[in-house]
Amino acid sequence: MASPELDAALGEEWDAIVIGTGVGGSTLGYRLAQAGWRVLFCERGRSHLNGAVAESGAYPEEQLGGSGNPTTPRATGLFRAAGRSIDRIADTAANGRTTTFVPFVGSGTGGSSALYGMAMERFFPSDFAPRAAHPQAHDAALDDAWPLGYDELAPYYGMAEALFRVRGSADPLRADPPGSLRLLEPQALTPGGAELFDFLSGRGLHPYRLPMACEFVPGCRGCQGYLCPSACKNDAARICLAPALREHGARLLDDCRVVRLEADRQRVTGVVCVREGRRFTLRARHVVLAAGALQTPRLLLTSTSPDWPDGLANRSGLVGRHLMRHYVDLYSIEPARSVDGDPENRFKELAFNDFYAADGMKLGSVQSFGRLPPAEMLYASLRQDLRDGGLPWLAPLLGVARPVLMALLGRMVARSFVLATTLEDLPYADNRVVPAAGAPDASGDAADLRLEYRIRRYDVQRIASLRDAMRRVLAGRRWRLIKQAENNQRIAHVCGTCRFGSDPRTSVLDRDNRAHGIENLHIVDSSFFPTSGGTNPSLTIAANALRVADRLAIR
Repeated sequence: MASPELDAALGEEWDAIVIGTGVGGSTLGYRLAQAGWRVLFCERGRSHLNGAVAESGAYPEEQLGGSGNPTTPRATGLFRAAGRSIDRIADTAANGRTTTFVPFVGSGTGGSSALYGMAMERFFPSDFAPRAAHPQAHDAALDDAWPLGYDELAPYYGMAEALFRVRGSADPLRADPPGSLRLLEPQALTPGGAELFDFLSGRGLHPYRLPMACEFVPGCRGCQGYLCPSACKNDAARICLAPALREHGARLLDDCRVVRLEADRQRVTGVVCVREGRRFTLRARHVVLAAGALQTPRLLLTSTSPDWPDGLANRSGLVGRHLMRHYVDLYSIEPARSVDGDPENRFKELAFNDFYAADGMKLGSVQSFGRLPPAEMLYASLRQDLRDGGLPWLAPLLGVARPVLMALLGRMVARSFVLATTLEDLPYADNRVVPAAGAPDASGDAADLRLEYRIRRYDVQRIASLRDAMRRVLAGRRWRLIKQAENNQRIAHVCGTCRFGSDPRTSVLDRDNRAHGIENLHIVDSSFFPTSGGTNPSLTIAANALRVADRLAIR
């Protein structure tokens, strides 16, 4: 069947083809389209723009009995309609066993930002000098400094805050000049949020209002983990992609899987895609990869040729390596007796960074998580964790205890305030993602990607240090630790798999995010991070995309 969108795309040589519509791709593409470039976006998932049918306002798991594994046509359809990835990853480092999981990342217009919790916060200046922060991490691939410093990125941080309409307050522990943050006023704290804010202040900490890319329209539900049904979540599709298409002549091909990049020794010459069963090649002066830190290296590694036998842009051998994901734990805190009625725990309201660097060790941030997923999803996740951990014999006991567990989980979801600790992950060359060979694991599932990842002793100590610090903070409150840091499936903040740097022998990209040795290929998703920082990556991705777009426009 003829496709007018595809025929139009094939009939033109574009100024830029942008592969992926998450924060990096949409922000850069929007900026270039504003500058008059002819921009074509290729999105692997479905479009949810212009009233396109989508599963919004809820997790798809809620229609699947809590299961997060799309193994049936119905489940696959629900996940795709909900903007979720259906790719399978084989984790080869889980207790010596291979387990297959579907990562909780986005696939569709807006990428993972369509699902994100909307926290958009700057990295600290210390994040740009990683070696000094971790002198004991001898086997980590840490440089003395990023190829660019905080001062160079700071103006773009301000532009990104204004573009995504970020609301919040200044962190009292930061040294940014007054007025340099471009933050709108946040909504008022809920009674429970105010009580927790005062509690943390009373413990000598320095809480502040978490920067959020949210409009907080009447009836706002936070919408963390699923598509927002109202004009409230300021994700990449709403803020950048839609205006680029509507106002600046950009075009979009959704449901378009890029299968390889054709290239000679110096340039990408074609973008090979499959859409609705039709294979075709698109052409542009510049190609921008922004498919995410899992799919971007997969595409490069599978784009082999006589000129690039080990994969495109992979003369260093580092494509897919130095994978980082953040170590995230959740702390479920009972509301104080002074908080009457509905505790209203849906919103991310506050954060503090007293443990970003503490006791001579760089750790990370603490921030509101919002409401936990429904009890059915937590119960299903617990069962899966037992199977993946080599304890399937405990699953029947969970079945016996299911009524009691569901009641406890339901109460925790409805009433608890949750804080999330985000501990900086470090880059190690043997932590990586590679295309899977296609062989099924013990469950019979075949994977798309293979994850090789293990936690070092130094980082185990840092995880324990942050947990000890949180125990001291929460002493006297009723709380539960939901350990997630050691779980390789918690990969939403994945980054680092195509790091940038000044030396082509130790990096994949140069300081302007251009692939070493390739004149017209740039990468602007979180793959470029040489270190992960200790907070959410979205604002740094957006700020850097604006910077790279300006560099491209100048060139």
